[in-house]
Formats: sequence, structure tokens, C-alpha cells
Amino acid sequence: MPRMNGPETIIGIVLAGGRSSRMGGGDKCLLPLAGRPLLAHVIERLKPQFSELIVNANGDPARFSGFGLPVVSDRLGDHAGPLAGIQSGLEWTRANRPKCRYVTTAASDTPFLPADLVSRCRAAIDEDNPQLVVVRTEDGLHPTFGLWPVSLASHLAESIRAGDRKVSDWVRSRRAKEVMFQAIEAANRKIDPFFNINRPDDLDAAEAFLQASVT
Repeated sequence: MPRMNGPETIIGIVLAGGRSSRMGGGDKCLLPLAGRPLLAHVIERLKPQFSELIVNANGDPARFSGFGLPVVSDRLGDHAGPLAGIQSGLEWTRANRPKCRYVTTAASDTPFLPADLVSRCRAAIDEDNPQLVVVRTEDGLHPTFGLWPVSLASHLAESIRAGDRKVSDWVRSRRAKEVMFQAIEAANRKIDPFFNINRPDDLDAAEAFLQASVT
């Protein structure tokens, strides 16, 4: 049975290292949504759930200076995707927060993240057999959202060096435990809480849902 012995410090990693090709390139997470950068919405949803957040992003970290969070770049691969970002976050945690056993990852383009993401993933931890925990909704698996044991850092590095790139394949290979989340609703509109913004029309849909949620 899952059990926790006292508070568990978990570092949050916001994955912002993608190329955003379907949005025309650049930093998708810095695009405006309801007058604020998309990343600001994600941080607002996540910050109350963690003692500490870091951002995984490549290139000049100065462009994220206004958010006041440490920025960690990929250590492995040439644009190896979210797996490389997760691995870098695990390595950063292992080096800088050695007492921390878990990190939780989230994409930087998902403004409707549930407020109980961390608590529900924590509740799924089995201390007798610590394992990777990931998120599922009616729309399917969301493998970039999950709770990762820091002890997986070396295994993940080996996989990336061997050519692994797909997060979904990797979490399945580890037999990750899945936690189900339901859709959220506002003014008769439903949306997946892990809805991510890939294209301009996704940004329009997010704006519409935000407006519906405040009316």
C-alpha cells in the first residue's frame, strides 16, 4: 500500500526546452495568454505545490530572468527532447538537493494544470517499491507529467545515449504507475487539464476557456 513517512520534499521541473516548430519557432512558453506569458500561468499553478521550482530550457537563460527561477539546460543529446530535459532536472536535483528523492515534471505550455497534481502523484508512491508515476486522462497518457525518482537519473542518461527519445516509450518500459485525472469544466466547456498549446488555434482555445472560467 502507498504510504508516506512525513512531508516529502519534491522539486518541480518545468520543461521549456522544445523548439516550438508548430508555433513558428521561438519560446512558445513566453507567448501571451490573457495578458501574461504562458509560462507565468504554469508557474502560478505549480508554485503552491512545491518547495522549489526550476525551469529546463536551452539557450540564453536571461530570457527567463523575470520569473526568478533557476534555469537548467539539457546536458545530453542535440535537442533530444523532453527526455533530455527530465534527465537534466534529475541530475540537477541529485547534485544540488541530495536529500530530495523525487521530482515532478510538467510541460511549460499547459496553463490548466490541476492544483492537486503533486499530492495525487505523491499518494501513488509505494515506499516498498518506488517507481515512476505518470498522468493519464480520457484523452490518453501524458508522459511528460509525472513523479520521477531521482535514482532514475543514470538509467535515463544511458537510454538517451542509446538513442531513446520518446518519453511515452520510456515510461512504458519502466512500467510506470498511472494516475487518472478528469476533465475540467467552465461555463459548459470541458477541457483536458493537461491541454497543451501547440498551434495558434490552441492558444485561441485557451483564451476562450479562461474567459469562460471567469464569467
